[in-house]
Amino acid sequence: MNDWPYPFLFAHRGGGRLAPENTLAGMMKAAEYGYGAVEFDVKLTADNVCVLLHDDTLERTTDGHGPMASKRFAQLQDIDAGRWKGEEFAGEPIPAFSDVGLYCVRNQLLANVEIKPCPGREVDTGKLVARDAALFWQGEAVPPLLSSFSYEALQAAVTAAPWLPVGWLIDHWHEDWQARLQTLEAVSLHCNHKLLTAARVDAVREAGYHVLAYTVNDVARARELKGWGVSGVFTDELGVMRDEGVLGEG
Repeated sequence: MNDWPYPFLFAHRGGGRLAPENTLAGMMKAAEYGYGAVEFDVKLTADNVCVLLHDDTLERTTDGHGPMASKRFAQLQDIDAGRWKGEEFAGEPIPAFSDVGLYCVRNQLLANVEIKPCPGREVDTGKLVARDAALFWQGEAVPPLLSSFSYEALQAAVTAAPWLPVGWLIDHWHEDWQARLQTLEAVSLHCNHKLLTAARVDAVREAGYHVLAYTVNDVARARELKGWGVSGVFTDELGVMRDEGVLGEG
C-alpha cells in the first residue's frame, strides 16, 4: 500500500457543524480548531467556473434560487451562502475553487476535493476540477485527493491530471470495487461508514487501497474504524473530536 500523507481526521465540508458548509469561513474554522485536512465539494457554473457547493440547487445553503448549472459565475456574486448558519456569517459568498485552493496551500491545509457534478456535466466537471486542482497545488509536497460518487467524473479527472491521487466514493457496497479501483488507478475507497466491517476494511487494505469513511460524528465509532485500519474519516463534529483527543491521535 502506498504511503498515506493525509491525517486521520478531515473537517467535513470545511467547518462541519461550526460554520456554513463549503465556504472560506468553514476552512478558517477548521484551521482554527487545529485540523490539518478539509473536505469540500466542487461543481461548475454555467460558464465553467469551479465553485464550492454541495447541492445541485441553491436554496438549502444560500439565499439564491434555482439550479447551479444555470448560473454564470457573475450571477453568484451577490448570493449569501452564510446567513442560514448564523448572522455572524452573513455575507459569506459562494467561493471560487481558486480562492479555497489558495487558502489551503497558504495555510498548509491538506484537502480532499469532492467532484460534485450537476446532472449531465460529469465529464466536464471531472476534467476542469482536476485541471484546476493540479494548477493550484502545483509544486506542493502533498497534492489534493480527488474523490467522487460519479465514476464518469473520476475517469475524466484521471485523464486530465493522472498524477493526482483519486478515491472512489460509494454509498452502497459494490462487489466489483477492486476492478473499479484498478481501472481508475485509485489510491482509496471512500465509504459510508455504515457499510464498513472489519472484514471489508481488511479486504480493501489487502488489495493495496486505503479506506476512508464518511460521515463519522461519534468518537467511539471513529476509534473503532481507526482500529480496523481505516486511514481517514470525515467529521462534522470538529469540536468533539478535538476535545476528546481523536484529533491528536494522528
